[in-house]
Amino acid sequence: MKYLNRKALLGTALLMAMSLVSCEDILEEQPRSIYDPGFFQTERGVQGGITSLYAHLRYIYGQAYYYNATETGTDEATYGQSADQNFLVMDLSGQGEITSTTSRADVLWGTAFSNINTASGIIENAAEVGTIPESLIAEARFFRAFDYFLLVKTFGGVPLDLGAGELMFNSNPTRTSVRNTVPEVYTKAIFPDLLRAVEELPVNPRVTGGVTQTLARLYLAKAYLTYGWWLANPENIPTFPEAPRTDPDGHDAQWYFQQAYDVALNAIQNPGPFGLMDTYYDVNVATNDRNKEILLYADHTETSEFYNGGSLTYGSGGAPDNFAGWMMTWNYTNIRSSLDPNWTNPISSVQREAAQALGRPWTRMAPPIGVITNTFDDKVNDSRYDGTFTTVYRGNWPKAGVDAEVVYNANGLPVEPGGAILTFLDEQPATPINYPSAAGKSNVGAGELPGRSDFVIGPRDISRIVYPGLWKLGPYRTDNNGGLGQPNAGSTRPFNIAKFSELYFIAAEAAVMGASTQAGYSARELINVIRARAGNWRWDNNGNQPKVEDLSAEMTAATPQEIDIDYILEERSREYFGEGYRWFDLTRTQKWEEFAGTYEIAGSSYGDHTPVTVTRNIQPHHYLRPIPQGQLDAMEGATGMYQNPGYN
Repeated sequence: MKYLNRKALLGTALLMAMSLVSCEDILEEQPRSIYDPGFFQTERGVQGGITSLYAHLRYIYGQAYYYNATETGTDEATYGQSADQNFLVMDLSGQGEITSTTSRADVLWGTAFSNINTASGIIENAAEVGTIPESLIAEARFFRAFDYFLLVKTFGGVPLDLGAGELMFNSNPTRTSVRNTVPEVYTKAIFPDLLRAVEELPVNPRVTGGVTQTLARLYLAKAYLTYGWWLANPENIPTFPEAPRTDPDGHDAQWYFQQAYDVALNAIQNPGPFGLMDTYYDVNVATNDRNKEILLYADHTETSEFYNGGSLTYGSGGAPDNFAGWMMTWNYTNIRSSLDPNWTNPISSVQREAAQALGRPWTRMAPPIGVITNTFDDKVNDSRYDGTFTTVYRGNWPKAGVDAEVVYNANGLPVEPGGAILTFLDEQPATPINYPSAAGKSNVGAGELPGRSDFVIGPRDISRIVYPGLWKLGPYRTDNNGGLGQPNAGSTRPFNIAKFSELYFIAAEAAVMGASTQAGYSARELINVIRARAGNWRWDNNGNQPKVEDLSAEMTAATPQEIDIDYILEERSREYFGEGYRWFDLTRTQKWEEFAGTYEIAGSSYGDHTPVTVTRNIQPHHYLRPIPQGQLDAMEGATGMYQNPGYN
């Protein structure tokens, strides 16, 4: 791992410099190890720098250790059976401490500053070229604000001066650094850049996946909302560097909540080419990637290792691979069925496959029981549970060359290829599940119910080693050729970063916090747009069959008449579970300890179905991640005042 701020060595941490191929209207990457200052004073240099801003997303999003830092320790995720220290410490449950050397937020710190410096180089020099449109420079402004927003939410105040002055392009390595305050980062960097981006970015993307006015509005609204919460500070969470909870421009929290509402609503009412998909399934099914709801993604491809940025046959377990989806995938390949009714010839009936429901298992993270029983309590009307998890594991042994028309499974009953081998039940059954004392015939501790050929596990019986998989982030390849494909490779799907649907949540949250609303756009009405969509089914994912059913009326009728922050957070988890939003949602609203202070889950052994309650030690200083040790080691002089309190 390189820790590059040190006030940002411009090119050495830059991942790729690229050129544009306008005839195909896509971003084509050309590796370049370093940028010299004069590079941005050419049209080719500006274009290459712009494209590198997109490439840097792959070193943050889909990078599993950073993903872990955004999910583990929340109500959405705890550590799984195979977790190493990277995951154990983030859980804050007595398995280790988050420190400057163990926090995996270092991934963000080590990537964002060189990208910020590249953006500053483009902004500062593009005007001298004379042929660069303002809309292209606005892309650099967006990404500079984007990275600063991620940093300030994660670490508190961060440096605006990377060695050449505030928001200036720096080409000389320096070993000193001063952190600006949170208000300075927002009012000097994030807001001005995003406001310019909204004015100057196009409505339609310049290239496939390019940033747009709608995307800039989403991030401006989100930044206003987050800063409003920071000013309000309802739970008196400390900040660093220490600063009064006052705005340099004289606005209060309510002003910012109103701005968040107004900007988000403007984007909803003027969507350009974007909008909500008809069903939740359509948002996340891999065959529909890059759909109109996705405003920004870290892209990948299965057609070229060069443009993918990683192997197409084997995953490295590091950036720029998209390997986040492995983390909450348990080792389903350990499931056993038999080639004969007497169970003398067991085989692995669910083989590792490059398919969205399966993929490469790492078992580093696991959902607590409350996710299944509380967050997704409505599994009948609400399609989002079905569109989030793999709950049925189906036999695919013929793809591994096993020539058998059936295998024998639970209760000695036969199962054909494609049939259910193991099912995570939606509800705890009235008839008690007959579980083995250990791994049992299934080899994974699954139980049996009378008359069923599939092994089963109840929703309160999941553990750190066996739990529903995260279908939403599963891999997808079109080159499997009828076989298992390349399940060990990083996912060649894009990692989604920003969705049009979040505009509804931002406006609703701002309304709950006191923003004046327009007719037809109250908090409840905004949330009900999302809930109505969640009730519209076209496919039963885990039933593996069509389900054309409109249950939107049932969904909206069940929405409380009065929406509060807790309900919005619950809805956000149903909508964005496992996508890397949760830690930011809980720290923004200062609800982290309330929502995630305890959780239930069974242990790490096959056959363990006894839930235990785990208590986390979430302290106020944990609301900021520690500055990485690599940054501190690279600096000259005293660094004690640079580190966030509680981590010295």
